[in-house]
Amino acid sequence: FDCKWVPRSARLLCLGSAARGTGLLQLYELRGGRLALLREIEKAKPIKCGTFGATSLQQRYLATGDFGGNLNIWNLEAPEIPVYSVKGHKEIINSIDGVGGLGIGEGAPEIVTGSRDGTVKVWDPRQKDTPVANMEPVQGESKRDCWTVAFGNAYNQEERVVCAGYDNGDIKLFDLKTMSLRWETNIKNGVCSVEFDRKDVNMNKLVATSLEGKFHVFDMRTQHPTKGFASVSEKAQKSTIWQVRHLPQNRDIFMTSGGAGSLHLWKYEYPAQRSKKDSEGAEMGVAGSVTLLQNVTLSTQPISSLDWSPDKKGLCVCGAFDQTVRVLIVTKLNKV
Repeated sequence: FDCKWVPRSARLLCLGSAARGTGLLQLYELRGGRLALLREIEKAKPIKCGTFGATSLQQRYLATGDFGGNLNIWNLEAPEIPVYSVKGHKEIINSIDGVGGLGIGEGAPEIVTGSRDGTVKVWDPRQKDTPVANMEPVQGESKRDCWTVAFGNAYNQEERVVCAGYDNGDIKLFDLKTMSLRWETNIKNGVCSVEFDRKDVNMNKLVATSLEGKFHVFDMRTQHPTKGFASVSEKAQKSTIWQVRHLPQNRDIFMTSGGAGSLHLWKYEYPAQRSKKDSEGAEMGVAGSVTLLQNVTLSTQPISSLDWSPDKKGLCVCGAFDQTVRVLIVTKLNKV
């Protein structure tokens, strides 16, 4: 279900489930162009998603969300018992993100989880059992399956936002400083993945991908009082875009992974002016354009997970429904 590079190493993790319905963590090492399986750890519930984002580079603890709604944090050196565990949700945790660790982002080392139960919760592992924030449907509002969550705007100790995408096309931006819903929109189709180009800067760009093969890039610098954020959308392919991941070393380049087993590499071009005044004199954003740099088809099955190496520019890993993990190198990234 997910694959992640272990920071500052040539190792990667695959998270998923065994045929008999238990959870699996597989740790691989890249050795001379081959992947060597170092260890396989079995857990009670299938593991849906993971992040290293809320831990220090010294610890490199992995936080995971599983099919039972549990949030666990593992020390991979001693993975028998989690260092932190909470029954976070009533149903499966679909998505997880961390910030404040790995030297990325200011503020507390927090983890956000999004679940099928319709809630989005923010956790501080230093606080047992209770989330520090809980975004749930208001009374009378139907609960929607939350498919994806991402942190952003963590550029100082006070500011931080969470973006969540839902199965009905809703995108919601929660401001954790004011504990309020800052903005919402609907892209008319299930939101599979959202990601800010960088978590640790003043909100700059947000990419959201959808079930029907479209993705949207929102310019998050200027929020118009009624129109919200300017955006550009691109029909990348005919099938679902499962994931979007920005290149850690260049925030204007990102990769999308598709239901037809392909990867597309994109570059965002900024407009001449990023904002203009409307007829009433209010500032509104101006969307840029998106260029396709390269694409490749790797599998006949959907590529459902994707991760760039934070340390080696152009090194990435992806996992697909054909149960294959592929490590790729993208070259010439310093020329675009």
